[in-house]
Amino acid sequence: MAKFTSQQLQQWGLSPQSLPRHVAIVMDGNGRWAQEKGRPRTFGHRAGTERLREIIRFSSDAGIGALTLYAFSTENWRRPEEEKSVLFSLLVEYFSKEIDELHENNVRITIFGEKDPFPQKVCQALVRAEERTRDNTGLRLNIALNYGSRAEICRAVRLCCEESAKTGAYPGDEAFEQHLYSAGQPELDLLIRTGGEQRLSNFLLYQAAYAELYFTPVFWPDFTREEYILALQAFQKRARRFGGL
Repeated sequence: MAKFTSQQLQQWGLSPQSLPRHVAIVMDGNGRWAQEKGRPRTFGHRAGTERLREIIRFSSDAGIGALTLYAFSTENWRRPEEEKSVLFSLLVEYFSKEIDELHENNVRITIFGEKDPFPQKVCQALVRAEERTRDNTGLRLNIALNYGSRAEICRAVRLCCEESAKTGAYPGDEAFEQHLYSAGQPELDLLIRTGGEQRLSNFLLYQAAYAELYFTPVFWPDFTREEYILALQAFQKRARRFGGL
């Protein structure tokens, strides 16, 4: 349930009736942000983790239905061991520190991606977060970890084929979508990428079919609430025709 009033949202130039139902963010630029400051890339990842709190809270308070964050892709396993180790430690630390507040604010956490390849401590933290918030009915907070959209689509096709072999029925679009990680969630309306790059990088390729895309040169650690509001304002100015006139 939204905590901001209509008047508050309107003061920020936002129409309560035209907010995106589902926002996804490619949180890019942590390493470059740190390097510009003469610090190691891992310093940028910690700063990026701190930025999460503000964006998640604003999304929840504004009444946005779902927020999906691209935290670790299937390709990120190729990064240096030291950087991966820091990322994994930050994941455990984040859920340890934030889970109480997220739960109290009725946020439901879902992990997009296969958890098993992560170290046991990370995997356990992810499972606990999902289980503790499973019955919450507020913001759907989706964390994409060990996630790749091509792998997600292949997984959904495989599961559809297995179902079809059992039932003998042809699985239509709805059956396919029920096997995506985003099953049961609002349609993706807005996809934001920070850090200046203008590509999807194997993120929510199926779900983004009719999403509005917003690219900003701002690095993720500098993506403040004010920058987020600019993205939401830009979304509300788009003409969304979905193939019609």
